Amino acid sequence: MKIRFYLPLLALLISACAISKNTGNFPKIETSLRAHVSFLADDKLEGRRTGTAGEKLAMGYIAQQFQKVGLEPKGTDQFYQPFSVNEGKEIKEGTMLTITKSFSEGAAATKTLIINKEFFAFPYSANGSVTGTATTGLREIGSPWLMDIDVVLEDNANNPHFDLAGYIYDYSKTAKSKGATALIWYNGGKKEDKLSFNGKDKSPTVDIPVLYVSNDIINGITKEDEEGVFNFNGTVQLGEKLRSGSNVIGWIDNKANTTVIIGAHFDHLGYGEDGNSRYEKKEAAIHNGADDNASGTAALIELARVLKQSSAKTNNYLFIAFSGEELGLYGSKYFTDHPTIALGSVNYMINMDMVGRMNDSTRSVTIGGFGTSPTWASLVNNQPLSKNEKALSIKIDSSGSGPSDHTSFYRKDIPVLFYFTGLHTDYHKPTDDADRINYKGMVQIVKHVRQVVEGANAKGKLAFLKTREAQTTTTARFSVSMGIMPDYTYSGNGVRADGVTEGRAAQKAGLKAGDIVLQIGDYRVSSMESYMQTLGRFKKGDKTTVIYQRGSEKFTVEIQF
Repeated sequence: MKIRFYLPLLALLISACAISKNTGNFPKIETSLRAHVSFLADDKLEGRRTGTAGEKLAMGYIAQQFQKVGLEPKGTDQFYQPFSVNEGKEIKEGTMLTITKSFSEGAAATKTLIINKEFFAFPYSANGSVTGTATTGLREIGSPWLMDIDVVLEDNANNPHFDLAGYIYDYSKTAKSKGATALIWYNGGKKEDKLSFNGKDKSPTVDIPVLYVSNDIINGITKEDEEGVFNFNGTVQLGEKLRSGSNVIGWIDNKANTTVIIGAHFDHLGYGEDGNSRYEKKEAAIHNGADDNASGTAALIELARVLKQSSAKTNNYLFIAFSGEELGLYGSKYFTDHPTIALGSVNYMINMDMVGRMNDSTRSVTIGGFGTSPTWASLVNNQPLSKNEKALSIKIDSSGSGPSDHTSFYRKDIPVLFYFTGLHTDYHKPTDDADRINYKGMVQIVKHVRQVVEGANAKGKLAFLKTREAQTTTTARFSVSMGIMPDYTYSGNGVRADGVTEGRAAQKAGLKAGDIVLQIGDYRVSSMESYMQTLGRFKKGDKTTVIYQRGSEKFTVEIQF
């Protein structure tokens, strides 16, 4: 079913959201902001996780609102711009493994194993059949090899830098050349190995199937007086795990030479399945994301309405509701790599993310990207207010990068601004609900953005300035940092740098944006998870080596954290 079919189904639900065309009627805008957030943060949308039915309902709602405002579609499929999210590998249907053990008295025991409970295939395993006889401790050419990791665990018991996953991968890469047709790993000892299927491991595929079998299975069909000889019959089928998201894009064509982009992400965490929730209870709960980021999406819709009626027409306006932001800026990065307008014509970009929790006492709002154009200084603090309003308390952040979608545009040398009213205790928790939003504060954000946009119309095309780089995560996950901004959309082996912070370890060692980190010290980097785990093994002041790839060449450099 085409996503656009959701639009008629939503017509009755959203009819209450229409507001006066009087752009100065901000009480009406407050009512509409409340209606938008209430719809987007309703339990029926189940947290708007990218790739879900809830995301599609949100997409339909936003597109319907854009249409009612009078925006033209500017996606690749009407208002929509679909994109894929690569989540790594998954074990496909058809993967199976049976073990048969024959005993000396002629009896036999056969066990069909349960995937991910009694066995799994490593994500770099080759697809294909696993057949033949394997013996514990004996490695015959042209047969599967049964490999006990107990010895290597014992040998490295006192080595804090031993990387078991790296050891298994390195061994698996050369096993075919030594005569193995498959590798079947198990742990015959008592030391915990913590091995499991990790679909986000992006290591290159090896030449033969590689599996792990629970030691309980091996022991369960072996008698103490019998040799460990087993017949294996199975198949490995791995494939890419993909889900789809979609940006929603509307356009005001003023026949101008330049275009202003205003954006906000509309996706959220669903039930927290992607591991980015701060919710500590075990039972599943919907993360409605009223502030993060139904608030910014609601403001986006109302700014579209205001600017459609505005007399400031020296720019065109492109309004983008991004998906995939919570997974690592997927939607905005996809747009900047596949723009639906000429990217060179973009004047600047304004991003709103979490603008719903303004404190009534402090009236504080952080505006990032201040340093990305010299023009911002004359516009951002300019607040013509009515006599009944207090000025906003604006905190300036000069950096053009940060943990939201404006970063993708800054990477393309486009001036940006980022509106943000601050973190709170409900951030990335199920308690981020619509009744906790400060809607009057949101009205002030809409007013301020409108003032900046209308003020910038007289400035022509804004000059762009490079700024310091900021980390693109909202919480520290490891004890040291290399100073790279990872490209979360990269689906290859290693971690690709989307940007490099000046003065930090990576930049001092010569790494640049686009380089791919493959190894830090003794630890292979096969995914974002392994990268962060590896950084957690180092402390400030430590020295080590980094292997990285630039184009087709690999380099080894020394860095100090």
